[in-house]
Amino acid sequence: MAQVLVSPIVQEQLVNRRARLESEIGRVGPAPDLELLLREVDAALARVNAGTYGICETCHDTIEADRLLTDPLVRFCLDHLPPSEQRALERDLELAASIQRGLLPPGDLQADGWQSAYHYRPARLVSGDYCDLIPMPGGALYFMVGDVSGKGVAASMLMAHLHAMFRALVPTELKLPELMSRASRLFCESTLPMHYATLVCGRASADGAVEICNAGHPPPIVVRAGRTERIAATGLPLGVFGSQQFGVGRLQLSQATRSSSAPTA
Repeated sequence: MAQVLVSPIVQEQLVNRRARLESEIGRVGPAPDLELLLREVDAALARVNAGTYGICETCHDTIEADRLLTDPLVRFCLDHLPPSEQRALERDLELAASIQRGLLPPGDLQADGWQSAYHYRPARLVSGDYCDLIPMPGGALYFMVGDVSGKGVAASMLMAHLHAMFRALVPTELKLPELMSRASRLFCESTLPMHYATLVCGRASADGAVEICNAGHPPPIVVRAGRTERIAATGLPLGVFGSQQFGVGRLQLSQATRSSSAPTA
């Protein structure tokens, strides 16, 4: 039979959940729903102690790691979920995919002389791939392309968190390296230690000047005058360290280049 090495973080989550449930039951009195959850947490802790946590109770193979991180109480792998849970999961995934599509920017956004286009195709129904375009009133256009660690639902939740974070930070008009440092600290403080995101974040000005920070992502490619140029990483991925700093690359695009192509990843 397979055996899963249980992360101390997952075990700590279970212990914390148990403490919160006991506290709530003590506050409100007997409550069937809370007592059922408490029994499920106790059963999960018993599986941890027995060395069977994270093992499907039907096929005795390992349960998907991203599902355990999202819900540490799961007992079956995706192939052996009860029919009612399979239907509920399908509905949840379809809703999550719809929400994720709604977070994408317009496919043909134009702002102050800049033309943009992108193709977004997740490997699964939902994913941790991140893409956004944020035009600012002063003429600047911010663009982000990134990828969150992990796959599936857990990664898509982190992608939505990253999206909301940059939507809140960009209007503060921080300089690009400061924006990335702030985002990295917030991402580090609000996620589990194993989570991180590779990201390219750029600021394109109305005069054709472009600043780019690359946080551990594959190099963006700039195409101009028949030549290509790669923008190497200027820092580690977001969330690796709470106090990391980022360098910035700068380039100047001509009017013709701006209208025909833009940095792509």
